Amino acid sequence: MEENKIKKIVKDAYKEIATSGCGCSCGCNSAKNISKSIGYSDEELKIVGEANLGLGCGNPLAFGRIKEGDVVLDLGSGAGIDAILAAKKVGGKGKVIGVDMTKEMIEKAKENAKKQGVDNADFLLGEIENLPLEDNSVDTIITNCVINLTPDKAKTFSEAYRVLKPGGKIYLSDIVLLKELTEEQRNDKELISGCVAGALLRDDYLKKIKGAGFSVKVLYENTGISKQQYNGMPLESIMVELTK
Repeated sequence: MEENKIKKIVKDAYKEIATSGCGCSCGCNSAKNISKSIGYSDEELKIVGEANLGLGCGNPLAFGRIKEGDVVLDLGSGAGIDAILAAKKVGGKGKVIGVDMTKEMIEKAKENAKKQGVDNADFLLGEIENLPLEDNSVDTIITNCVINLTPDKAKTFSEAYRVLKPGGKIYLSDIVLLKELTEEQRNDKELISGCVAGALLRDDYLKKIKGAGFSVKVLYENTGISKQQYNGMPLESIMVELTK
């Protein structure tokens, strides 16, 4: 499927999620349960409030080492759940930048950050394959169940490498496949926006990361998420630390 068509499917789906306030793979009432199952604490969910839409596949803040004063970039920041948590960690001397291609999500994130008293987070409209940031400008990058949605993953990792400072790290959670999908599944709109159809096989995903120049450390793999959220499809979520 053409890149522009994939992007439109994803953008339309997440516009609907932003305006309805519900995640794509769950009802509104179960967003909290899904987020708890992938590593968010009750305390964190209380901090983020309405920014939790149950859209993640892990909690990069739980295994990421974010320090006070850091400049943190959130790739595909959505309604702001991870950006808000990161903003609390970096404090007043730090800064968080969220980038998302869906205007309605940017508006939602700004609104949620304001509600939670967060004033050290900026949310920018843009594509993570073409980041609106300078070279070597961020200390740490976080991203949660987003890169699978991008048509050009090599470009996404290359852009992340470009904006990250030398020695900087990325903490990511994402969906990877354990078995190849059928052509029909690859072109299914719901599976495209639902973080499945655009996912890569696990080893291919790690190869793309290394191809951008990162060293890779796999921290955790969650195969249980397949039954919990994806009707037993051949996939897992993977938590990875990348170093430039």
